[in-house]
Amino acid sequence: MQVFKTQIELKKKLNELKEKNQTIGFVPTMGALHMGHISLINYSKQQSDVTVCSIFVNPTQFNNAEDLAKYPKTPTEDIKLLEDAGCDILYMPTVDDVYPKNDTRHFNFGYLDTILEGALRPGHFNGVGQVVSIFLEVIQPHKAFFGSKDYQQVMVVKDLVKQLKLDVEIIACPILREMDGLAMSSRNTRLNEQERIIASLIPKMMQQANVIVKQRGIEEAKLFITQMVSTVSIMNLDYFEVCDANTLMPLSTFNTNNKTVSLIAVFVGKVRLIDNWMID
Repeated sequence: MQVFKTQIELKKKLNELKEKNQTIGFVPTMGALHMGHISLINYSKQQSDVTVCSIFVNPTQFNNAEDLAKYPKTPTEDIKLLEDAGCDILYMPTVDDVYPKNDTRHFNFGYLDTILEGALRPGHFNGVGQVVSIFLEVIQPHKAFFGSKDYQQVMVVKDLVKQLKLDVEIIACPILREMDGLAMSSRNTRLNEQERIIASLIPKMMQQANVIVKQRGIEEAKLFITQMVSTVSIMNLDYFEVCDANTLMPLSTFNTNNKTVSLIAVFVGKVRLIDNWMID
């Protein structure tokens, strides 16, 4: 695996590969890699000649300075995981390489900016738009692979690509889960032993809520989640919503003819975790 620290070096290598008609798959990450990330590498390897991974903790998408400061960083372990997975190229830039000057661009993601993560983390998706657009324009991949745990983010990235008329296919890949059902996340490493046990309740609560959605309705399911979270002292609910899976419009009634998804954001201690489940 070749490691590049600058856009100039990376572009030179990618141009050589494209001259040989090699297809490029891209997996953007913020590091602290786990098997969920590696599953994205595997999807890229199956569908591309060359797989490029980036590791960059993007400061412009954090609206909480403490969260940015505490975001886990494990570069040595990350490189080993990527090498073992057969990743071809790793891009590990500095902030100055990605943002040689202040990025003042403002993207309009419309409704997606006003709900769920967009409502609770103002500026977050604009930061995502900034860094993803830079990486896509530098790397110019044929396909880019994103985890479906960040469901709303995938929708934002697809909208970004449409706005900028970029020639890349965005592939949403399935969520990988731990043995107890918890969605794999770099933030899980910040949980202590007690918090990690409590966090495993999240997927169980959501699965029960999804059953309630189908049997007794969405409002009953939301009440169930609120009550369950309130019984655990170190849990604090940001939101639980049941939405149209194609638009993320919140629903008040469940219709089996529509593709539906439930989404949650919840603090366990000081660690904020998100998850989502499709409702059959």
